[in-house]
Amino acid sequence: MFVLSGYEYLLGFFILCSLVPVLALSASKILRPSGNSLERRTTYECGLEPTGGAWIQFNIRYYMFALVFVVFDVETVFLYPWAVAFNRLGLLAFIEALVFISILIIALVYAWRKGALEWS
Repeated sequence: MFVLSGYEYLLGFFILCSLVPVLALSASKILRPSGNSLERRTTYECGLEPTGGAWIQFNIRYYMFALVFVVFDVETVFLYPWAVAFNRLGLLAFIEALVFISILIIALVYAWRKGALEWS
């Protein structure tokens, strides 16, 4: 009856994953308080009245720090499959991983010397 036998659990998983956000959004729409007063439409910032505009200029160091974090976070994504299959890959894969890690260490030293990791 089912065309792709063996995929029933996958179909069930997709149906369940589709239902969870729909049910959550429906429940929040039903259970939320109603009313559209002026006070409800204002921006809330920890009980204080918001001051100034939302479009302020941040220091470039915040972006540099985030970029360095993303680069070294992606490193773990690339190294995890290599570490799992380490025994089957052989010496060439080990040398390639060493080259990859060396490039990342050089990038870390460069970012450190440029002051990208300094908050002050």
